[in-house]
Amino acid sequence: MTNDPNNTELIGHRRTKVSEFLVSLPIADRRRSADFYRDAFGFDPVGAPTEDGLPEPLQYQLGEQTLLALIPSDGLDWVLGDRRLAPPQVSECLLGMTVETAHDVDGLVDRVRLAGGEVISAPGQQDWGYTAICTDVDGHAWQITTESGTET
Repeated sequence: MTNDPNNTELIGHRRTKVSEFLVSLPIADRRRSADFYRDAFGFDPVGAPTEDGLPEPLQYQLGEQTLLALIPSDGLDWVLGDRRLAPPQVSECLLGMTVETAHDVDGLVDRVRLAGGEVISAPGQQDWGYTAICTDVDGHAWQITTESGTET
């Protein structure tokens, strides 16, 4: 097996070819969340603005094939039907981003704080790199880390 993302063989099975990977997070307020993601991470939404000045859906292109969508909770409730969303302040997953330096981690943590997020784990050196865990304004947990072995 190879780490080549274009390799379609996966232990005797065909790898599913994904043209786009979408992560959808429930949010309480579109403007508040859009402001946070702009101010904390420098993310700009994709798409034409609607009457509230934000695209619908509210999405961010994070990579060539990865989108982050911020969806009002009642919209996700409608999609999920009887399955309930996790209550606020309960993390069902840990989102992560890798940056180049410890200085970048520290800077993003400061920006998260200023934008209204919370720092769960202060920046520090771990076996896998220099890292911190923060939340956005809706309580979604984000791990910001350097690559393993990166000098601090």
